[in-house]
Formats: sequence, structure tokens, C-alpha cells
Amino acid sequence: MKHYAYLDAQKPRIEIIPMIDIMMFLLVFFIMITLTMIAGSGIPLDLPSAKTTQQLESTKITIGVDKSGAMFVDGRGIEADALTAQLKSAQSESKKLDVVIEGEKAVPLQVLLRVMDIVRGVGITAVGIATKPE
Repeated sequence: MKHYAYLDAQKPRIEIIPMIDIMMFLLVFFIMITLTMIAGSGIPLDLPSAKTTQQLESTKITIGVDKSGAMFVDGRGIEADALTAQLKSAQSESKKLDVVIEGEKAVPLQVLLRVMDIVRGVGITAVGIATKPE
């Protein structure tokens, strides 16, 4: 007696190996994207270098300052009044707020001090200046 192919059909099964490969790819992709989203001012700056640089544990707000003295938060230009308002609202939301100022090498010290005065005028005392390792 002859058996036909449709009588010998096996139960359908789910292949798990390709799903594991895809999930691993997605996991690596999201980890890489998350690492590139580490806090920064959002603009490329030529930071000064120092031998004693340390990585801060938590940074809430990063303020970038370019050669012309313009301030940036999250890649967008911001004026002093708007920065003050943003810092006040962020401070009211968080008990401990750390601020990092990223200034290019060519930025005069007076400009960095003006930004630091704005930050400290709001009442934030945890202020750091970003550098790159030497």
C-alpha cells in the first residue's frame, strides 16, 4: 500500500534559533544606541584636557559653550533667561541636580564664569567643568 505525502505531514514547529539571533541583535543594537545617548550638550566641542579628570556618577544637565559664547542645552541654543528658568524647573523636580559646563579650549574664562554664575544663582552648587583625559 502506498502512503501519500499529506498523510505523513509532520506537525508544524517554531524554529527558536532564528528568534534568539534576532533578539540578540536587537539587544546589542539598543545597548549601543543607549551608550551614544550619554548626557552631553549635543554639539561637538573641542574640550580642554586635564590629567585629573573624573567621570561624574550622575549628570542631569549639560551646558555647552562655544567660542562665540553661545550656550547650548541638548543641542539647542539657549539664552541666559531661558537657562535660568530651565534650571529652576529641573531643580524643583529633583532634590540633587548636577550641572556640567562643557566649554571649548578657546572660550575665555570670563564666559565660563558667567555661565557658572547663572547656575549658582539658581541655587545649584554641584557644578563641574567637562574635560577630556590627557
